[in-house]
Amino acid sequence: MSSSLPQQKVVPSAWTHRHLLDLKRLTSDEIKLLLDTTAMFKEATDGCRRKLSVLSGATIANLFFESSTRTRTSFSLAARRLGADVVDFSAVGSSLSKGESFIDTAKNIEAMGIDAVVVRHQTPGTPHLLSQHLNVGVINAGDGPHEHPTQGLLDIFSIRERLGDLKGITVAMVGDIAHSRTARSNFWGLTKLGAKVIFCGPPTLVSPRWAELGAEVSHDLDAILPRCDCLNLLRIQFERQSTRPFPSVREYAHLYAMNKQRLAGAKKDLLILAPGPINRGVEVTADVADCPQSLILNQVTNGIAVRMAVLWLTCGPRSHSSGKTL
Repeated sequence: MSSSLPQQKVVPSAWTHRHLLDLKRLTSDEIKLLLDTTAMFKEATDGCRRKLSVLSGATIANLFFESSTRTRTSFSLAARRLGADVVDFSAVGSSLSKGESFIDTAKNIEAMGIDAVVVRHQTPGTPHLLSQHLNVGVINAGDGPHEHPTQGLLDIFSIRERLGDLKGITVAMVGDIAHSRTARSNFWGLTKLGAKVIFCGPPTLVSPRWAELGAEVSHDLDAILPRCDCLNLLRIQFERQSTRPFPSVREYAHLYAMNKQRLAGAKKDLLILAPGPINRGVEVTADVADCPQSLILNQVTNGIAVRMAVLWLTCGPRSHSSGKTL
């Protein structure tokens, strides 16, 4: 795809989806199209700083039923960078507290003339349910522990931006796999692009059943570290856990935190990723989080570019021959 945005008048005909609900159902070509479109928007906006008018007149509604800082802000900035208006909805103080149903709330917001909803909810499958009741695009910003497709895409884009072709590389997702929607989106996206994925963490947080889908499962970070090209360090999500999955945070950090000593024994060009917020001293020490191999802040910038790409592909102008929408 050309990096010159003005030449791209309509959404490519290869993109036939009306919604972005997960990465599991996308093909490798569709994921590559998303990544190529992300690169195009990042360049066209001078690193996500400059505004465009490709979605001028469109309105995007953020429906967040869980706390969020980075994702909500990133989607809002992405929409505004494209010239769209943004409506932010919060469940706190809304009519939900008066007994209105979730679907009725969303349909009332749709009736105000919006073009897409970005939804985050603690219940898996909520964006899929919304897509069956609304006539506008639905973008999943995280549904419980199920998926977080734009986070997966920005992680993958950040790796591809540094390494190029992902085929044959090894990426380890380390930490709370059991409760991580980011891990699932990364797994589907990376494996479709030819990367090898290792899930690593305590046995209580990493199920051996992931091996049935093609992932490698390990409980020993030091054993797998020399083979890894990238580490994606996942936050321990205590808020989603009913019981403590390991004896202490100190023990977890001893076994799984990426620190200077482990970095010295890894590949020289190992990349470090961590979807925010990070817990310094738990999943990663401060010296590693801020080292030259760290892509943590790059991920934040790339998140805006990814979300610009997703908003444009789902809400942008289409030619009459562009095919059906799903």
